[in-house]
Amino acid sequence: MRSDSVTKGTARSPHRSLFKAMGFIDEEFGRPLVGIALSWSEIVPGHLHLRAVAKAAADGVRMAGGIPVQFPVIGVCDGIAMGHEGMRYSLPTRELIADSIECMVMAHGFDAVLYIPNCDKIVPGMLMAAARLNLPALVVSGGPMLAGRRNGKAVTLTTMFEAVGAVGAGVMDEEELYALEEAACPGCGSCSGMFTANSMNCVTEALGLALPGNGTIPAVMAERLRLAKKSGALILEVLQKDIRPRSILTPRAFMNALALDMALGCSTNTALHLPAIAREAGCALDLDLLNRVSAVTPNLCKLAPAGSAVIEELHAAGGVPGVCAELAKKNLLDGCAPTVYGTLADAYRNAKNLNPQIIRPVEDPHSASGGLAALRGNLAPQGCVVKRSAVAPAMLKHEGPARVFDGEESAFAAIMGGAIQSGDVLVIRYEGPRGGPGMKEMLAPTAALAGMGLDDKVALITDGRFSGATKGAAIGHISPEAAEGGAIGLIREGDRIAIDIDGLSIQLMVSPRELEERRASWTPPPPKAAAGYLARYARMAGSADSGAIFC
Repeated sequence: MRSDSVTKGTARSPHRSLFKAMGFIDEEFGRPLVGIALSWSEIVPGHLHLRAVAKAAADGVRMAGGIPVQFPVIGVCDGIAMGHEGMRYSLPTRELIADSIECMVMAHGFDAVLYIPNCDKIVPGMLMAAARLNLPALVVSGGPMLAGRRNGKAVTLTTMFEAVGAVGAGVMDEEELYALEEAACPGCGSCSGMFTANSMNCVTEALGLALPGNGTIPAVMAERLRLAKKSGALILEVLQKDIRPRSILTPRAFMNALALDMALGCSTNTALHLPAIAREAGCALDLDLLNRVSAVTPNLCKLAPAGSAVIEELHAAGGVPGVCAELAKKNLLDGCAPTVYGTLADAYRNAKNLNPQIIRPVEDPHSASGGLAALRGNLAPQGCVVKRSAVAPAMLKHEGPARVFDGEESAFAAIMGGAIQSGDVLVIRYEGPRGGPGMKEMLAPTAALAGMGLDDKVALITDGRFSGATKGAAIGHISPEAAEGGAIGLIREGDRIAIDIDGLSIQLMVSPRELEERRASWTPPPPKAAAGYLARYARMAGSADSGAIFC
């Protein structure tokens, strides 16, 4: 065992003395040392309860004969970071998380690692670490928040951001805004729609590194603690069988993950994170593959923000196994793909769709193609991404004049000031991985448009990205980004932009000659971050179309 390098032999007597300083006894040496990477904090509602989840997982490890050792992992709350300078730090933490876990695990001789994340960048960061380290591993998340309730309807964090736009439009008063504020987030857990955190936690089931239920069991249920305890016990079996993440994270696992993603209508951020995880596992995953899977995989779920249903309803309807069971009817999954507990088919073989209103039967989907789409054209030759399942039918094809903003803040002010009109194409640029730096999410502008009744009348394109809570014709990850000389940096106010989502096309209606003349006079802007981690991130981050991974 790897832990022998820190616990066995005469030469390791000094090391054992340090373990004994923490209360270890001789009988514990020689047993498997299981690291528990835990992103608990008091600033992220999705993580507030993770100590209880970690305790249950640790109990499972001890029951199976292992020695659990918890260590901390950072995590940013995207909701709290949204709409200000803090959002520049969200995506960059993904790399910090993977790197710091690598350091902790390699320095301390863990035999296996149990990963306990919950929110947006923490889940992919931990999955990247698992693939990179390739030690026996298992993921158990903290689970989703219950939805809030107001006037008999489910409300989520999306409701709050859209309400701000409604107040700006004069269709909601501040008294109602406050009532929603009191109701929207009733307790711990990842925010209650099919946003990035829940998307990634569901996708982890399809990848095979988590037990069924990981993505949908609500945070407050005892079932979540039981899942953690089972996961803690199972990690010892995974270690004994020497099941390694890279034996699970194969091309067919990523195909299964993409198929589930398309059926669920997951966040556009999965198009950033799955390629980054795949790269750590030695696999290739690009936007063309996303479109190939989307073309044959129906969209079965319309969860918030695409619809009104929330994650707790998906769980009651059968969860990820229920969705997989529908996909399996048309052989859209590889059920023989290995998992930490057997094969993927073991998760859905006896699963049932308990609510066809929440999980549409595969014979009667919301649409014949998947929830995400990658577009290309002269505006995005390397691609861009849209959550097709959350776009109003009228906006699947749109052409309009560009309203150009060199940053999120000025665009948001224009929306709230009533300067954006029906038919416009709102362009927010210099917000990419390097130009941002950090590739901010644009939930504030998209939610403001929705709150003002413009989400089915205005398109928004950006080299930044969108929250999983975003809906509407919001097209992100424009690549190359403006700061790297991409065409989005050449757009001028009033240029016509044509978008055809079903046709997978996005075009700037300017002649090639004119674009070349503009490019010849374009000069890169000065860096927004001169020092610190963001400056380092801007130098190292790659293009969004390949996952914004470090180059």
